[in-house]
Amino acid sequence: MKTFFADTANVPAPATAKELAALVAELHAAATPWLPCGLGSRLQWGPPVEIPSQPISVSGLKRILDHAVDDLTITVEAGLPLAELQMVLKEHHQWLAVNWPRGSQANTDPNSAGSVGGLVARGLAGGLRQRHLGIRDQLIGIGLLRSDGIAAHAGGRVVKNVAGYDLMRLLCGSWGSLALITELTLRCQPIRPAHIGLRLDGSLEALEAWRAALLRTSFTPEYCDWIKTDLANWHLNIGVASVSDQAVNDQIGHLKALANQHQLGTKQLDWLGPHQEPHPSEGSFDSNHWLVRVALQPSNIHRLIASKELQALNGWHWQLAAGAGIGDGWQISADNAKGISQSEDLKALRLEIARLGGQLTLLQQPSQAGDHLPAWLDAPSRPLIEAVKQQFDPKQQLARGRLPGVAG
Repeated sequence: MKTFFADTANVPAPATAKELAALVAELHAAATPWLPCGLGSRLQWGPPVEIPSQPISVSGLKRILDHAVDDLTITVEAGLPLAELQMVLKEHHQWLAVNWPRGSQANTDPNSAGSVGGLVARGLAGGLRQRHLGIRDQLIGIGLLRSDGIAAHAGGRVVKNVAGYDLMRLLCGSWGSLALITELTLRCQPIRPAHIGLRLDGSLEALEAWRAALLRTSFTPEYCDWIKTDLANWHLNIGVASVSDQAVNDQIGHLKALANQHQLGTKQLDWLGPHQEPHPSEGSFDSNHWLVRVALQPSNIHRLIASKELQALNGWHWQLAAGAGIGDGWQISADNAKGISQSEDLKALRLEIARLGGQLTLLQQPSQAGDHLPAWLDAPSRPLIEAVKQQFDPKQQLARGRLPGVAG
């Protein structure tokens, strides 16, 4: 039997690293299955886990251990909410250059964005990867608990280091299947105070030509995203940030001139800046809706947009990074949210994305959807993935049924 753990009210959350290690060692001795988690805000994402599997939270470990302001690095415990981390960094005119997780309402509920450890465990990136790369590229040190309760560290507290094995990138995106992340050292960015957004409208062919022309230049925006909502056709949103209004205006001027060459309409957007804005309006999206992640060559995204498979998903919003080739689609239609299954449409979309050389991950499926699809398919490296899992978790205790690259 499997579950998505919708109720996390009674999850153990030890207040110290010593207590947490003792609990994990106890679970190991009894060979009890358990599920590493942060604040429990997205335990329903990804494949369901086999039960009984006891969630164990690091939400009690939320201290800031060190902030080297001049070196642009910060060390935190994994249970620290992402929203709190960004607020602390903002006081020093810095930020962690990552996208807010889908479904965040950081301005009204800081815990809705999840913990820093959960962000790393999922390893998902968004449009900011265009300029700042992904969360795995912000990691310079990590602390963890093995499945037997023994603590380990890798990396360090300086940007350039070669200390230990590269466990940081191995654990980033492991979905709690290898170890419990307890501590993180991250590279920060200075906040660029001036920022402007720009929207481009036109035919799909003209928008793709503009996107390709932009990537051939030396200019790198904060993000460049394909956007689709119920109320508009596909368009491109671009964000620009710099140290002064003059620099931003000059950059926007060049983007508008390039848009004119491709006969595209432009509209300047009010934009809070990448360091403080969660995702744009997501309609009525919540935990009972479909949410998918697309990874594809940027040059093939316009082909996916034009496909009948994607167009068959009525009542969906899309945000796909035009330069990084990754992004999300989420269901907001009230009729479909009542449990009407779109499994067949998503099977067809997954096949079309595979034909284009990409992958589709089902991050969230409605509990009433009926036929649950595998969150991800078998990777060509499945034997290697399973061998690594065996080394880290010989008793197969952690996140049973949730191993990236192995279809559940």
